[in-house]
Amino acid sequence: IFQFSLLGGPDPLDYVSMYRNLGNPALNVPEHWHYVSFGLSDLYGDNRVHEFTGTDGPSGFGFELTFRLKRETGESAPPTWPAELMQGLARYVFQSENTFCSGDHVSWHSPLDNSESRIQHMLLTEDPQMQPVQTPFGVVTFLQIVGVCTEELHAAQQWNGQGILELLRTVPVAGGPWLITDMRRGETIFEIDPHLQQERVDKGIETDGSNLSGVSAKCAWDDLSRPPEDDEDSRSICIGTQPRRLSGKDTEQIRETLRRGLEINSKPVLPPINAQRQNGLNHDRAPSRKDSLESDSSAAIIPHELIRTRQLESVHLKFNQESGALIPLCLRGRLLHGRHFTYKSITGDTAITFVSTGVEGAFATEEHPYAAHGPWLQILLTEEFVERMLEDLEDLNSPEEFKLPKEYSWPEKKLKVSILPDAVFDNPLH
Repeated sequence: IFQFSLLGGPDPLDYVSMYRNLGNPALNVPEHWHYVSFGLSDLYGDNRVHEFTGTDGPSGFGFELTFRLKRETGESAPPTWPAELMQGLARYVFQSENTFCSGDHVSWHSPLDNSESRIQHMLLTEDPQMQPVQTPFGVVTFLQIVGVCTEELHAAQQWNGQGILELLRTVPVAGGPWLITDMRRGETIFEIDPHLQQERVDKGIETDGSNLSGVSAKCAWDDLSRPPEDDEDSRSICIGTQPRRLSGKDTEQIRETLRRGLEINSKPVLPPINAQRQNGLNHDRAPSRKDSLESDSSAAIIPHELIRTRQLESVHLKFNQESGALIPLCLRGRLLHGRHFTYKSITGDTAITFVSTGVEGAFATEEHPYAAHGPWLQILLTEEFVERMLEDLEDLNSPEEFKLPKEYSWPEKKLKVSILPDAVFDNPLH
């Protein structure tokens, strides 16, 4: 251990160890700093932080984070900012109880080291040197953070994280075999090798579809089947009114929907969780294993048994720009491959699931393509309509070219989609 950093205080991680790794010249692995977190797994076994469930199951959340940062010439001590990055990710895990898996990706929207770097997002993969270990308090795996550019993140969203990680391993300056992050990297893998986009990513999307099954998003929906002032059924969702929250059972059903029939990488993209820009995640709350969507207050608002499934005649979907940019991915990479895609509000208030005709267990049907169960809306789209929507939504692929708000409408389908500024979702009463 080159340096042992004790961070203490209210941070979720107990500490982060920092090592100087000499790399492996024979494998073209450069010298680098290696960071390892302590605290996502159970370090004590006394039920204070994590519930002890036995030695055979996961220890705590079942994993720790690692990170490999290229060592700069003349650098005698490891930079400490990766430890803060790990604290931010750990804070998200403790507050949401969402765990990470290899192939997951994290939208960070800011240089990881707060510089001018193009490395502004993360993928997660197995650490190449650290194998899972059996501890007295359960099994721990080690997930390595890999810094990536925006274009590489988008490719991972449109195809899958594992595919992009494999491409990064083949490009030495972009990570190499040990996926070492170089914050000074100025080119994406697609700029270094232009053939990768068309020959690997585009073909992969066409053949495999996308493994991304849902995102945490700034979104909402309105039932246009009746006037907004009709409050006979208070379960309708409308910006400008106090929305009902998803019940615990609905939330679990959504999670099961996301898991059902999917391959790897079924975790949602996380909202930006930079400590300086909280963007919907409250970092001031004390971490709590109960502080999740299954909280008692959420489940108690509407008894699950009393919520009926409603068929809607007309709906209005609302997304912020970042979420809207993923609609073509949802349609092309998921629905055209017989799959589903869920937008789940980062506030936990509502969810929108798009389904294709082949998805089992949906309450939206071809006869009634718009259906809601409380605040959870499902929309069934036929292949023909998906193809038409992709044509009409083509400009979403170049969001810098249009001004907000932007509206798309299909009157004969009684469907409207609006792309709105973030402020509409941050201040819903405005």
